[in-house]
Parts: sequence; structure tokens; C-alpha cells
Amino acid sequence: MPTSRPRTSRRRSAAAAGAAAALLTGAGLFTAAPAQAAPRPCPGAGPGDPARCAQVIGIDPGSALVMRTEPRYGSTEVARYGNGQWLELSCWTTGDPDADGHGYRYWMQVSTPRTWGYVNDWYLDTGGPNTWKSQLPQCR
Repeated sequence: MPTSRPRTSRRRSAAAAGAAAALLTGAGLFTAAPAQAAPRPCPGAGPGDPARCAQVIGIDPGSALVMRTEPRYGSTEVARYGNGQWLELSCWTTGDPDADGHGYRYWMQVSTPRTWGYVNDWYLDTGGPNTWKSQLPQCR
């Protein structure tokens, strides 16, 4: 199961990452947009592509965010992801609370070029339900 820093640390980390990205961009070393706290167009998406993506965040070193076949920790493991990896968001649902004990029950159905499954949204930089519910449908 993944572990993460408390939500306030996530925000500080996202702010620090954004500041670092801005410095690197200014130096011409980094061309991607700074980290955002909301679903956004997927890397490489063309104009008008509706796909929305988010990055994995808050995973402790040596640990991984586990994609599963269902939005519960007892379901089959599909893949593992580390901080900074991009996942395409399909829809949201509810399931088991996050592995770190915050009681956060939102899960995203996500995909990569190789597979799809569910991950707890606590470990994505989506900004939370008030941000993404207007952009993503509920899974059926």
C-alpha cells in the first residue's frame, strides 16, 4: 500500500515543485508547465483532445501507487507507479479509503498506453472533488 505525507505537506510540495519548475523553465532547462492541482490535458495531446491527466504525488521513496482492477485494496494489482508519472483520467468513483488513514474514498479510473485500472485520488495532483467533478464523469 502507498504511503504519503499529510495533505498540507502535499500542498507545500506541489508549491515547491511548481516554483522549481518555474526556475528551470526560466533557465531554459525545463519546458513543461509547472505542477497544477487539477486535471489537465495529457502530455502530447493535440488541440481539442478531451483527455485529462494527472501526476502521481505523495508516494514515499521505495513505495509505489498501485493500480488495481477495482477501487479497493483487496483487488488484483495491475501496475505500480512512482511520483511524477502521468495517468489519464477516465472517470471517478468511491471505494476503500486511502491507505494512509485520511478516510479519502475517491478513486479514479485511469489508464496508460499499456493498461487501465483504479487508483485512490489522494495520490494524484487532481486538486480534489471540488476541482475535478466538473471535468470528469462519475464511473458507471
